[in-house]
This record gives sequence, structure tokens and C-alpha cells, in this order.
Amino acid sequence: MPPRAPRGRRPPARASREPSAPPTTTPDTPAAPAAEAYTPLQRTIATIFSQAQRTTAGHRKLVVNLRSCLDQCLTGTGTVGSTIGCRDRAGEKMFARDFCRFLNRVLVVKKSEVVGDRCLRLADLFVANLMGGGEKKKGEGKGGKEGKGVGGKGKVKALKDVDGDGDVEMDAPEEVVEQEEEMEEEPKPFEETSATRVVLRVLNHIVTFLGSKERGVRYRTAQFLALVLSNSLANFPTDYNKVSRRIFKQVHAGLTQRLHDKEAIVRVQAVIGLTRLLEMGVTSESDNEYDEDEDEEQSGTVELLIEIMQNDPSADVRRTILYNLSPTPSSMPYLLERSRDVDPATRRAVFNRLLPSLGDFRHLSIGMREKLLRWGLNDRDESVRKVAKHMFNFRWVDDAGGDLLEVLERLDVANESIEGGPKYMALRGFWENRKDVLADLTFDDSFWDNLTVEGSFLARSFNDYCRTTSPQEAKSLDVDSRMPEVTKLATYMQKYINKLVMALKNEDNEASDLEFIVQQLLLIAMTMDYGDEIGRRRMFALLRECLGIIELSEPVTKLIVKGIRKLSTGESDFCLLILEVIASVHDIIAEDEDDEDGAQSFHSAHSDPDGAVAIEDSMTSRPGASRPAPAPAAPAQKSKKRKLERSEDDDNVDEVEMMDVDEDAGEDDEAELAKTMKELTVNLKCLHIAQCMLENVIGGLKSNTHLVTMLNGLVVPAVRSHEAPVREGGLRCLGLSCLLDKTLAEENLTLFAHCFNKGHEKLQIEALHIISDILLTHGAALLTSENCSVEQRQLYKMLAKATKMDEYEEVQATAVEVICKLMLAQVIREEELLKVLVTSYFDPATVGNQSLRQTLSYFLPVFCHSASSNALMMARITVAEFHHLLTLRATLDDGEDQDMVSPTLIGAHFIDWTDPRKASPAVKEREYTQHAIVACDALERICSQACPKEERKLLVLALIAKCHIPKEAGKELLKDVYERVTEAIDGKVVAEAAARNALAKVESSVGKLLAELLEEEGGDPDQTVIHGRGDDGHEEEEEDEEQEVDMTIVPEPVRGGEEDEELPIADEGVRTADEDEEEQEEREATPAVTEDEGDDE
Repeated sequence: MPPRAPRGRRPPARASREPSAPPTTTPDTPAAPAAEAYTPLQRTIATIFSQAQRTTAGHRKLVVNLRSCLDQCLTGTGTVGSTIGCRDRAGEKMFARDFCRFLNRVLVVKKSEVVGDRCLRLADLFVANLMGGGEKKKGEGKGGKEGKGVGGKGKVKALKDVDGDGDVEMDAPEEVVEQEEEMEEEPKPFEETSATRVVLRVLNHIVTFLGSKERGVRYRTAQFLALVLSNSLANFPTDYNKVSRRIFKQVHAGLTQRLHDKEAIVRVQAVIGLTRLLEMGVTSESDNEYDEDEDEEQSGTVELLIEIMQNDPSADVRRTILYNLSPTPSSMPYLLERSRDVDPATRRAVFNRLLPSLGDFRHLSIGMREKLLRWGLNDRDESVRKVAKHMFNFRWVDDAGGDLLEVLERLDVANESIEGGPKYMALRGFWENRKDVLADLTFDDSFWDNLTVEGSFLARSFNDYCRTTSPQEAKSLDVDSRMPEVTKLATYMQKYINKLVMALKNEDNEASDLEFIVQQLLLIAMTMDYGDEIGRRRMFALLRECLGIIELSEPVTKLIVKGIRKLSTGESDFCLLILEVIASVHDIIAEDEDDEDGAQSFHSAHSDPDGAVAIEDSMTSRPGASRPAPAPAAPAQKSKKRKLERSEDDDNVDEVEMMDVDEDAGEDDEAELAKTMKELTVNLKCLHIAQCMLENVIGGLKSNTHLVTMLNGLVVPAVRSHEAPVREGGLRCLGLSCLLDKTLAEENLTLFAHCFNKGHEKLQIEALHIISDILLTHGAALLTSENCSVEQRQLYKMLAKATKMDEYEEVQATAVEVICKLMLAQVIREEELLKVLVTSYFDPATVGNQSLRQTLSYFLPVFCHSASSNALMMARITVAEFHHLLTLRATLDDGEDQDMVSPTLIGAHFIDWTDPRKASPAVKEREYTQHAIVACDALERICSQACPKEERKLLVLALIAKCHIPKEAGKELLKDVYERVTEAIDGKVVAEAAARNALAKVESSVGKLLAELLEEEGGDPDQTVIHGRGDDGHEEEEEDEEQEVDMTIVPEPVRGGEEDEELPIADEGVRTADEDEEEQEEREATPAVTEDEGDDE
């Protein structure tokens, strides 16, 4: 008899005692031992498995006993071998059969039982022992010392690779390790032994249970295979003969099928086993096809694992693939993509497990480093952001030897945005966590004289952190002593700006790097303390001079204007200075014309009605003049005037001279083209400077004469220009000017609407943004003004038209964004526009416009839950819009309807948006009538003759059944809902049992609410109950309806099968029409739960 379990402890497994009766076996479950008494071999194995369930501490000794038992079976000697009556191959087969017989007992153990894990660990150690002793050829059947265990080196190596639960790993001596390394360099040919045959027999037996119907058996089978493939069989030669190839192919196929198992725990073990098979070189037929094609980068199994990692619903499965799939150039992007996983633990594992295993971060490409920083530092989970910061602050910096500049060199710093991107966030986190580096950081003169892209970015980040941190820390850092003073900073800026201008003129490749350095210096200058008047004047003069350089890019110009605004004493002086710069920039065109025209300059000055040229000449002669200069006219108009003057002079030229001009016509055309391009560049530069000025002005337009001058002289002519870039720039400046003056906005709103209706795509987007900003600034009252010729309905129609421009996705997304902003700001309150937005959200035509979908996915719930009035508006359009979407879905082709969500999901969206319980806590006046309105409208719709049968079913199940109608909805609305649902039930508008149950549930719950309200008011609650329905000849139908009412009082909908089971119980509480009428009314109106209702609950 096997040993009994200790007292007070539960028997660990059925394998430790004899079964009283043979269990029922099926092809899907492991066969259990018969009821006869155990043989000595079976008793020995059962004892070993019984002892293995207690603890893992003695597993190594038990493995030696198992190996000794096998050796005795091979020789036919000993206490066990002498009882089996056979030896060699027959003894080997008998031992493998009995070992698998008791291993079957382990497969049926539930996952929660730890004894199953311990027994499988024992089996894994035994297989490792067999593989370690596989080197013996002769004498393996001898029962001496060699037969008790594994030979020296193999045992040390096998036991070192296996890590049990708390077991101490054995370390091999250095001599043994060196010998093993030499053996690995020159591998010996593998020879089959009894140990390898036993291993193959066990695998061949266990793999058949991967397709079992019992999830516990599938789990334990996959767990055992993953265990032995990871530990004991990691170096097994899988293709040394046909039998081994066949068995491992079966294991590979079985584990591949388990990747799609419905149980996540089985899929996890299948993933571990498959990844180990890939490392061992076991492939499927599809993998062999990939091997034949040299162009393929990865095998079919790897592609399958990547697909599972991307689409499996279980986070454990995705994380397991992330842990076990070997990173290769082809799989690395997919592994790093898990940093955008929906599960925080999986995203965190990318940073604290996958990336450290890769080693030096410089092995990654620049694009991968950028994505990791952006995704990690902007993650919504704090723990993920923390590990991402730790990755940059310590691992990446340590990989670079502590050199922060080298880390920045490995990143694309030159393309970092001015507002601050992932690199800027990473550096800020570095300053916060590495105080040791922050305290010792200094910038000497040589650093500023030889600035690089990374150095300037580092200095700007350090300066920003020191000036925005707490006052105590800022005082200890003493940033003023580490950064150069204002005068010296201006000198450095002038040096690098001169280099930038020369590089731009020479079209040097270093221009982009110099431009980035200048931007960082300008950002530093805007944070400096300008208490030193000499330094302030020096910086002001430098910025004033640099603003007029045409070659500087728009980002640099924008920063210069911001710096001038900070250094200016007032807004009026700031505008005056900018107008002077604009006039000086436009003098470049005037100077070229003066050089060409010579004596015609006097005639040109008189031809300009505003005398712009004369004023500009006087201004250039006195650079320090303080009086404002009017802005120049648009370049297209001045060019047209010049051409007309030249045509008049050409009429007086004789025929010979005309022939001379025709000979040089090609050269003149090239000169005219170059002149036109220069005029265009200068005018765009002037418009951009004016735009930057308007962005930094907050005062009124009429109170500032400089702005009026600029508007009339520069902006208005630019809007009328025939050059598209000039017209767009002028329109943008005009829009900014309209934000400063309401009257100007009223007069020009028609112009912006015209630009949208007649303009090209970019002009339409610009016009939409301008209209949105104007309405947000001045309000919807602007449309009702006398000066505004754009009607409110006309504007709404234009916006709705823009949302339907499927061929221009950017215009469509911009229009949706504009409507969302205006509706959230309560500027627009129009139900038709809300319908348009809802239709655009579900319309399959917008499935490719991700910008539009993302905007609406944020806007719709926020709009409805931020104010009760918004939710009421959504409730009023729900039924009509639901019908419209069903009609739209019916018109789609078979392929298109797959891009549209199901009607049930559409209804769930409407229910969520109108749910009064999800209103924001900031909402003061709450409304609870939204779902009551939806239910009332839906009931009215299903009672109409025009409603199709399928739509009635969807309205009931997707909307009416999901509505939450509380008592706070009001007596009148509740009564209206009750009357309509009663009418629907009496009219039998729906035939499905689920829909009828849903209506009965609504009738019962609303009736109870009405009874409670009347009882609180002191009225008669029986007046709210509708009495027995139908004729006397339909008594059976009345009973069924009353039963359904009783069955559906619980808050959750009742399924059809459950309803049929409960009907006999409900018959006991049914009252027919022949019984006492008063008793029936009292029962229906009373809110108490009946006996069958209590059973349901």
C-alpha cells in the first residue's frame, strides 16, 4: 500500500492511494489506473509522487530514486526490476507506461492546487536527469553507482539550468565549465539511448491531451510541455531521427492550435512552449516555406506570435510573448509597439524588462528611441512614466559613460519643437531626479563660443528648470552666476545669427543646426532678468536689427517679435517699432525699383496716392525716426502700376528700338521673374511680421493708430492680391485684427464665408479657423448685428456642408473641430448640427478620417455630461437619429456595412450619452428626464405604422430596455411613458419574447414609481394601474402577460430560457379576470416584491 497522508492534512493527490473504482475515461481525459493492487514499480512511483507534493526541497533526491528505478527496469534486477519480468526495451517501455500513468493523475489537478505544480516540477527535473545521463553508452543497465544518477558533468549542467521552487542551484567548478565550453565548440554526434527514448515516449503520450475538452487538462498539458521545453529539453536534438522529428512536429502543431484556445491560461503556456521550440529550431511546414524564400524576414510562427501579441484580448498572453519572443530586426518594432498597449503592466514591462535585456540603447535606431521617449514620458499611467524616466536618467546615461551630451547626440534634438517635446521632458525629469549632476553643472566661455545643437538644448533646458523651480532650490542653484549676463548673451546671439545668415545665403548644410542654436538662445533670452539697462538696450537693438533680415525663418522671426514685445515699454511703442521694421523691409523692393527706373522714381512717387515711397525714403534716411511709417501697398498692385507706366513709355519708342527689345526678351523675362519672386518673398515676410505683432497685442484696434495704418496699408491690399500665399497671409492677419475689434469682425464675416465657399482647401481651413475664433471671442450675438450680413442659419448650413466634404478629409476634420468648440462653449445650440456630428461619428465614410473620429469620441460624451441642457438636446434627437442611422446602414453594400458598428452598439452610445447618472459633478442643476424622453419618443415610434418590424425590436432592446427612469423624472413624464408602454403592449407591436419582456418590465417599474408619487401626494395609487387587458376569449394570453410582468420586475433583463423555466412558478401568483377586481388592482399597484420576483432576485 502507498503511504498515507499525514494527519490533519488533505491528501495531496489521488495518485498517493489506490482508487476504489476505476474512473470513467474518455478520449479527451487521461486514463486512470485500474482498481487492482499496485505493482512494486507502480508503488515506488506513487510513493515518489506523493512525497513530491509536500515540498520541492527533496525533489533532487526523488529524481535520483526515479532514475534508479528506471535503471533497475532496464537490467531486470533489484527490488523493482526483478518483479517486472522483463528487461532492456521491454523494461524501458513498462517504466515509461507506468510513469505516464501517474503523470495522468497530475493533469486533472486544478490550477489552484499547488501540488500539481510540484509534481510537474518533479517530472521536469526527472527529464533533465535523463538528458544529462544521455552520454552513457554501455553499462547504463548496471545497477552500480552509475545507474543511480547522471554522470558528473552532465548532472552539474542539467541541475544548474533548472531552478526549482526555492532549490539551491549547483555551481560547476571552473575546470568543468572550461571543459564544457570546449565541448560546445566541438559538439559530439548524438546517439540514441534509453533515456532519450523514455523522454520521447513521455512527449508522445502527453501531447495527445492538448486537444482535451477539459480546460484543466489542456492547461496542465501545455504547462508541462512549456516546462520541459524551457528547462530540460532546451538542447535536445529534435531531428536526429524520424521519430523525434515527428513527435516534435506534433508538439509544435498542438501548441500552435492552443494559441487560439478560449482559456487565457492555456494560451500563455502555449506561447512559452512555442517560443522555446523556435529557439530549438523546430519549425512547421509554413516555416519551411518561409525558409525557401530568402526574401522573407521572419517565419510563419513568428508572424503568428506577433499577430497574437497585437490582437489577443488577454494582457497576460501579450505580456508573455513580449517576455519570451527573441528580439530580431524584424520583430523589434512590434515588441517596442507594446509600449502603447492598453494594459499598464505590459507597457511598463517594455521599459523595465525588454529594454534592459537589449543592452546598450545605442543598438536601437533613432526613430525607436524617439518613440520610446514620447510614449513613455507621455503615458497616462504614473508607474509607466516613472520607469521611462528611470530608463533615461540612469540606464541610457550610464550606457554613455555619464556623458549627457552624448546621449543627446544619439537623439534627434535638432527637430525638437519649440514648445517642448519628449527630449525636453526627458531632460526636465533628469534635472528633477539627478541632483548630483545638477549641482556640479557649469557652462564656461569655451562652451558658449563653440555651441552645438545638443549643447544649446542642454543649456536652455537647464536655464528653464532653474527659473521655474521652487524659490528655495533656485536660490541654491544660483542660475545667474552659471548663465552669461545679458550683454554677453547678446554678443553670443549676434555671433551665431551672423553665421546663420551667411549659411543661408551660401545654402550651407549647417544652416539648420545654426537655426536651432539661435532659437535656443532666443528662448534663453526671454527668461533673463533685464534689470541691467545697458544689457536691455543692447539686446533690444540686436533684436530690432535682426527682425528686418529677410533670410531668417518664420520660427526665428516669431521668437524675435516675442522678445521685442517683452523689452518694449508699452504696446503702442511695440506696434510703432514693428511698423518701422516692416517699412524698412519693404524698402528693399523700392531700392531695386529706384535702381532700375533711375529718373522715373519721381514719377512713381507721385503716382502713389498715399505717398508711400516718399515716406519710406525719408524713413530710410533717418533710421532713428520715431514717427510711424505707413505700411506699403500690396506687391501685385504696385507691380501692375509699374507695368502700366512702362507700357505708356514704350508706345513712344520707334520701331528699331522695339526690335532691340525683342532680342533681349528672354533675359528680361528671367529678370522679371526673379524680381517677382523677390517681391513675393518680401511681402510674405512683412505679412508674417505683422501676424506675429497681432498675436502679441491685446488692446483695442481703434485705440491704436499704428494698427489701423498697418491694416489699411498692408493687410487689406494683401487680401485683394491675386497671389495665393499673399492672400492667405493677408486673410490670417485680417482675422487676427477682427479679434481686436467687433465692428471689423461684423463687416468682414461675409468675406470669410466667401473664402470658404470659393477658396481652395488651405483657404477653406484658414477661413474655418478664423470664423471659429471670431465667434468664440465676440459671441453668437455677432450674427444678429445689423452690420453683419451673414445669417445664423446660413452659417450653420455652411458648417454642415463642410462636415460632408469626404474628398477633403482635412477640411472635414477642421469643420467638425470648429463645431465642437463652438457647441462646448455654448456659442452654438443647434440640434441639426448635433445630428450632423452624430452621423459623422457613425458614418462608415469617415472611418479613414481618424482626426475626425478622435475629436468626436472626446466631444460627444463631454458635451452631454458637462451640462444637463446638452444631455436634453441629445435625448430629443436620439430616436430620430437612431432611425436615420438604421436607414443609412440599410443602404450600404455588404462590404461597407462592416465599417459601421452594430445598431446595438449605436444604441448603447446614445444611452451612455443621455444617462443622467453620468453627469459631471460640476453640474449644479441636474436633470433626470433624459432617459424618460428617449423612452417616450421610442415608444411613440414603435406604435406608429411606419416603423418596420426590425426597427421596433431594436428600439425596444437597444433603447427602451436600457433606459434608467427615476422618480425624479416627474409625474407628468412618467405618466406619459406609462400610457405609451401600455399602448404598445396592448397593441402587440413586438412579437419577440425578449422585447415583450422588456416592455413589461418598463410598465411595471414606471407603474410602481407613479404609485409611490401618488402615495406621497396623498392620492389613490390604484388610479395609475391599467386593469386586465384583452377579451374574455383570450384568457390564456392575459395570464402569459401577467406572468411576464411578474418575471421582469428585477432591474436586469430576463432571458428567454429563464423565462420558460420560471413560468410554472409564476402561475401560482396569477389573478385572472374572473377573480375579484379590487384584489387584482391592489396586487398590481403594490410595489412589494412577490414570491416569484424574490426568487428571480
